[in-house]
Amino acid sequence: MTIKRLIDLTLASVALVLLAPVLLLVALLIKLDSAGPVFFRQERMGKGVQPFLIYKFRTMVVGAPQMGGSLTLGQDPRITRLGGVLRKTKVDELPQLLNILRGEMGFVGPRPEVRKYVEMFPVEFEQILQIRPGLTDLASLKYRDESELLGSFTNAEEAYVQVILPDKIRLAQQYLQSSSVLFDVTLICKTLLRVSRL
Repeated sequence: MTIKRLIDLTLASVALVLLAPVLLLVALLIKLDSAGPVFFRQERMGKGVQPFLIYKFRTMVVGAPQMGGSLTLGQDPRITRLGGVLRKTKVDELPQLLNILRGEMGFVGPRPEVRKYVEMFPVEFEQILQIRPGLTDLASLKYRDESELLGSFTNAEEAYVQVILPDKIRLAQQYLQSSSVLFDVTLICKTLLRVSRL
């Protein structure tokens, strides 16, 4: 087991214990706010370009994927009242602590993409996904308000594939070259600072 993996396991275990009351409260609020399950699960591509199910707190109405595309744009009408708050504070991402415990993700690493986009850039993602995807990375910090940015484009899908995703790939490649425990700690601190400014 690597030092990085040991740190991920330790931090995820401690975080789940400390945040248990918060997680239970959020789960209850989701059930009270709208009909449907507490969790949202979706296939993403992980280490070795292998699929896994990512966990999030549900922030959209039931059947949202059938009502629109895989991208979330600005004030997306599919987002529930509570979902908007969970997304803004990134609390919806907390269930991914389970993905970390299962060995599918780490705290820091390229954000896991859906199969469709990975298959558009197979060579690049084969390189990037030599490591586990993560809760945060350089692209997460740069594109903190990605849905608002996408909402400003006439063709959001085209903008994501031609502009944003290539830049995310570049940032992931940059992370691979700079990866270290100290760099990971720096990215985690920067992420927490950004979230706390809300």
